[in-house]
Amino acid sequence: MAITKILIANRGEIACRVMRTAKKMGIKTVAVYSDADSRAPHVLMADEAVHIGPSPAAQSYLIADKIIAACKQTGADAVHPGYGFLSERESFRNALDAEGIIFVGPPANAIAAMGDKIESKKLAMEAGVNVVPGFVGVIEDTEHAVKISNEIGYPVMMKASAGGGGKGMRLAYSEQDVREGFEATKREGLNSFGDDRVFIEKFIESPRHIEIQVLGDQHGNIVYLNERECSIQRRHQKVVEEAPSPFVSPEMRKKMGEQCVALARAVGYFSAGTVELIVSGEDKTGDGFYFLEMNTRLQVEHPVTEQITGVDLVEQMIRVANGEKLAFTQADVKINGWSVENRVYAEDPYRGFLPSTGRLSRYSPPEEGDGVRVDDGVAEGGEVSMFYDPMIAKLITYAPTRLEAIDKQIDALDKFEIDGPGHNIDFLSAIMQHERFRSGNITTGFIAEEYPEGFEGAPASPELLRKLAAVGAFAATAYADRARRIDGQLGKRLRPPSMWEVKIGGAVHQVGFDVDEVVVDGEVMDMSLEYTPGDRLVEAEFDGVPLAVKIAPVRSGFRLTAHGASHVLRVLPAHIAPFAAHMIEKIPPDLSRFLICPMPGLLVKLHVGEGEKVEAGQPLAVIEAMKMENILRAQKAGVVKSVSAKQGDSLPVDAIILEME
Repeated sequence: MAITKILIANRGEIACRVMRTAKKMGIKTVAVYSDADSRAPHVLMADEAVHIGPSPAAQSYLIADKIIAACKQTGADAVHPGYGFLSERESFRNALDAEGIIFVGPPANAIAAMGDKIESKKLAMEAGVNVVPGFVGVIEDTEHAVKISNEIGYPVMMKASAGGGGKGMRLAYSEQDVREGFEATKREGLNSFGDDRVFIEKFIESPRHIEIQVLGDQHGNIVYLNERECSIQRRHQKVVEEAPSPFVSPEMRKKMGEQCVALARAVGYFSAGTVELIVSGEDKTGDGFYFLEMNTRLQVEHPVTEQITGVDLVEQMIRVANGEKLAFTQADVKINGWSVENRVYAEDPYRGFLPSTGRLSRYSPPEEGDGVRVDDGVAEGGEVSMFYDPMIAKLITYAPTRLEAIDKQIDALDKFEIDGPGHNIDFLSAIMQHERFRSGNITTGFIAEEYPEGFEGAPASPELLRKLAAVGAFAATAYADRARRIDGQLGKRLRPPSMWEVKIGGAVHQVGFDVDEVVVDGEVMDMSLEYTPGDRLVEAEFDGVPLAVKIAPVRSGFRLTAHGASHVLRVLPAHIAPFAAHMIEKIPPDLSRFLICPMPGLLVKLHVGEGEKVEAGQPLAVIEAMKMENILRAQKAGVVKSVSAKQGDSLPVDAIILEME
């Protein structure tokens, strides 16, 4: 029976992604949505849409009966689960089978064997696959977890058995870390996946995270579609992915690919799946890789594989679910060029990557084409909700070489406009410019090692700052000229100043304009740009090299954002600038005695009460946001003067939780 109508049991960008291919294949689509997603793009894109419940996923997207009821209501004969939610639930597959509804994914036995991290490790060991040393049995309680961790040797990784997407994972370097993190890992597993089982394994330091994409049909044909490098991670959640890997040799690729195909064949696998491997960066033989887990679903980072192979993975999943044979063999799989994917998250890298929520008052991604692809499921005016993953979009670039693909990322990120919730665009650009990343010498510790004190913006070269000074002065000229023409604010005969003093960072630049020339600090620059007051993006050229700059007016100047950092420029007419030294500086208030909620979230734990003494570094509260728990610690020793919140409260950002004496 050919599939005629697919219900996508998911939301956001992956729902839109599946719909695009389904429509291309002439297949009708059905969306499901919660209260929070009633006006989301995936709902508008689908041919039909069915409301399935309240905003929390546990009351909507995670209830299989509601998905099946939506299928019956709309006549959908197939379900694509996307990733997350019900995508790796054996019971969901079985329930669909019982109703005669096609599941666009692997068979139930493969989901059962590979979807459970504990059982999949046992199976891999039995199949002779290298696995990371660890404990794969049931861990009874915190004391048992401490005993196991001490036996394995630190550092260890605690993982929720049913986890994925970086959630339900804690790295422990000591017994104290295990005691603090074990129960939190159990809770995250239960809240996100409905399963609180945890396993513990040795954490291999300085590793690379590499995964193999496999694809099989129901006739026993299985191929691997090369590898993806996913080593750039923060808190074990992938941030940057690329294909192929700059580390993997053809010989190593063949060994890994064939081993992953053998593992898939052992469980009768078909559809798209990914085998995740931890790889020693010191290995020169090509044998230093270890099985971590197999994800029996489509991966978030699948677009980079599609870009270098030309294979539409969603289309192949649908064709396999239809019973078709793969139309190509392993010999047909090639590597053509290089692709890089950046995950644009709703989080603030300038505030310790705290999750962010709120309305997208502006959302304008770069134009697609010429090696730029944007996979998203949001729209301007929509909400980034606290109920779901904080990913806003995926930015994918493709080029003949790795550095060209990376440089396309930098340019596209400069043109990516988001206002409202915090976002990580500057941070992504900084990674793309980092010499260590560009060299390919990366490990899963890259972010922690290169940004140990947090992120403060990408460093800017003196040449870039001079260019930004010229852009700021040009914008000030445009504003002054508009003021001259509106109500004669500068008088009928006056012209905008021709010389400006621009302060950016610790430097001061003199910028002048004469006919079609711009002079910065006495040197002529070949600059070309257009700007009208109110524009948010300036696409300039300096000596023929393009530079996209996001611009926003601020008091006495502008905030310019380019190449991974925002710069506040004070722009004053040269004859007025000397008087700025006489302005009184405003000193911000001292808030150090308050424990302030750093993000919108749920107060799940409050460890102290009024009158209690606390020590520096002591946990005071736990905030849950975006399905992750965040421990808030005391910055200094003291006594709790008052408590303003209680466990179970939903707190806005900057809400006061408690005050110290």
